[in-house]
Amino acid sequence: MKINTFNAFKSRNYRLYFTGQSISLLGTWMQKTAVSWVVYSLTHSKFMLGVTLFCTMFPSFLFSFLGGVVADRYNRYKVLLTTQVISMIQAVLLTLLIYSNHYSIWGILALSVLLGTINAFDVPARQSLVYEMVNDKKDLPNALALNSSMVNLSRLIGPAIAGIAIEKLGNVVCFGLNAFSFVAVIFSLLLMKLPKYQPNPRTKKVWEELKEGLNYVKHTPFISFIIIMLGCVSLLVLPFNTLIPVYAKDIFKGTASTFGVIDSAIGLGALTGAIFLASLKSASNLHKILGINTLIFGSGLILFSHAPVYALALLFAAISAFGMMSQVTVTNTLIQTTVSPAMRGRVISIYAMAFFGMQPLGGLLVGFVSQHLGVQDTVMAEGCIAIVIGIMHLRFVQRNAEKKKDIMISQAEAALQV
Repeated sequence: MKINTFNAFKSRNYRLYFTGQSISLLGTWMQKTAVSWVVYSLTHSKFMLGVTLFCTMFPSFLFSFLGGVVADRYNRYKVLLTTQVISMIQAVLLTLLIYSNHYSIWGILALSVLLGTINAFDVPARQSLVYEMVNDKKDLPNALALNSSMVNLSRLIGPAIAGIAIEKLGNVVCFGLNAFSFVAVIFSLLLMKLPKYQPNPRTKKVWEELKEGLNYVKHTPFISFIIIMLGCVSLLVLPFNTLIPVYAKDIFKGTASTFGVIDSAIGLGALTGAIFLASLKSASNLHKILGINTLIFGSGLILFSHAPVYALALLFAAISAFGMMSQVTVTNTLIQTTVSPAMRGRVISIYAMAFFGMQPLGGLLVGFVSQHLGVQDTVMAEGCIAIVIGIMHLRFVQRNAEKKKDIMISQAEAALQV
């Protein structure tokens, strides 16, 4: 049977986007690794790792819905180009701060807040624009899965390079390479040939469009359920990432390279999961796959939490990341393929709020709990929560199947009566 894993590459604009983003994301993951290592080296505080995540992601939660309105009201291409240019400026400022060698934790946190604010407008515009980059809309799920492959291939390579670069060349190299990587994505955007932008008449005020988006999600149970579940995972499970530097430095007595390798193992598992999703047939039951993979995510975390050997920890980290991949990719695919085009930016912004908004709060919560419960027991508890959420997904699938069956039986009985 033919598996169309790379169908979306038939679209020129998507090929350009994929190439530019791949290079840029490599730099992004290098910077993320370097920031976590610098912060933990400066403070030796698990809680400050959570604060760093909070500063990067909470502004995205605060402004994401406004970013969704901007994506629906204005030219998404120009919005994305603008956010990428500003992101490059932020990366340059962070590089100069580290280069000065007189930085403090507060300077890093301030620039993290700026990046989070930029992302609030970048994510809705970027995710919505993917729809316009793909010529055949049947290839959209494939494009979204390939996006996840791109993110996780970068996550696989970036942290490993960052770990070596930090040890051999110093922290500033990671930040500088990230700043330079934005040239690729900006250049790829400039080369695109998108359909001429047709502005929509603005008959409603911003606050009315905000309310309209919330009402749309509220009255679409299918969408609201998966967004609520994503919010729970983001709050209570995904922040396990903030504790990886502790595993590297304290539990396995390693260096920056150890941190990079663990992060790369997570990237390898997530990349494998993304390729699996990209290879699925269009008729696949994504809700069921999401439930099963959430169970895999939780099981992997439980095994990783108390792994006695470094090699086993890497294996279990990869397994958990395989399941983790579905949380973002499948949820995004279900939204993109079912939501009305006029509402896409706003619904994606709510999805982004659930993803970006809950993680920083979860980072603070996990950082606080780990100080009292212990890092390994905290990660094990997160794995148990993931299993509960996975079971809820599978029950949702079962209830929907039963409803459809009841409807079909009712229709058949009505037809017989006629």
